[in-house]
Amino acid sequence: MRAVVVSQPGGLDALQVTTVPMPEPGPGWVRIKVKAFGVNESEVTTRKGESDPEVTYPRIPGIEGVGVVDQADEDSGLRPGQQVATMMGGMGRSFDGSYAQYVTVPAGQVIPFETGLPWEVAGALPEMFQTAYGSLATGLGLQAGQTLLIRGGTSTVGLSAATIAKDLGATVLSTTRCPDRAGELRAVGVDHPLADNGTIADQVRELMPDGVDAVLELVGCSVLADTFRTVRRHGTVCFTGALAGQWTIPDFTPFMIPNGVRLTSYAGGATDLPAQVFQQQLQAIIAGRLKAPVAKVYHGLEQVRDAQADVEAGTTPGKHVVLLDD
Repeated sequence: MRAVVVSQPGGLDALQVTTVPMPEPGPGWVRIKVKAFGVNESEVTTRKGESDPEVTYPRIPGIEGVGVVDQADEDSGLRPGQQVATMMGGMGRSFDGSYAQYVTVPAGQVIPFETGLPWEVAGALPEMFQTAYGSLATGLGLQAGQTLLIRGGTSTVGLSAATIAKDLGATVLSTTRCPDRAGELRAVGVDHPLADNGTIADQVRELMPDGVDAVLELVGCSVLADTFRTVRRHGTVCFTGALAGQWTIPDFTPFMIPNGVRLTSYAGGATDLPAQVFQQQLQAIIAGRLKAPVAKVYHGLEQVRDAQADVEAGTTPGKHVVLLDD
């Protein structure tokens, strides 16, 4: 089969399209014929050699993908030709990932679905919808009627979280560092776009004097103290990402957390996105209640370099998706 292989870390030239042996699924694993996959920051990190020691080379990157089952154990409950999604769980890191015509993954991280949506739309969803849904459901326990602040709103997870939260019935505030991108936030249902210059607590309190019920923190530790100031007593902050690059707080003390405010985190995987929930999300996209924020579609493995270059540039909001036409 054909695949994109990183033999050793480097620039975009490290992404080499080559022919490799067809992967054989071991017991409890499933082989998927890949139809589309999203391109993510973590794969750029893998290509550059900046990942943790879990990642070894040579490696086929790709932490998510959609396609059809090619081969599976009978007791997996999966059948050849079935539409499936997969993500995370070491995929593209400790074992070869989705930048290929076929990928093998543990059956436990395969999500079956049925949809008439184009593959490029389905391919945009797994990682960002899993992270967004897991953060809202597991991390925050968000309920209809509550207020949610998304800090880092124009990221793919931020855009996805906004559309899921609105479908749930929440009021959504969401931030962007570029005021001229407020329209992009409104387009996915955000009620109150906010310009983030590093401090947003006063803006939030003008809109919600008692503070918001919940915050999805995607910017990171560099703004966490300010984020705490946006939350009502007994509200919750879920730390899911660090777009600003700061994952730790020097000399952290629990007393920096305001009285009665809860701090949690989310870093789950495919098992946190039940098949029935993913199916409901697909149906909601068809019905127009949810939006799939697709930035650009690329055709074939030869365009993976272009996709990673665009992800690094960060100029187009939404998911960059590679569609395999063969």
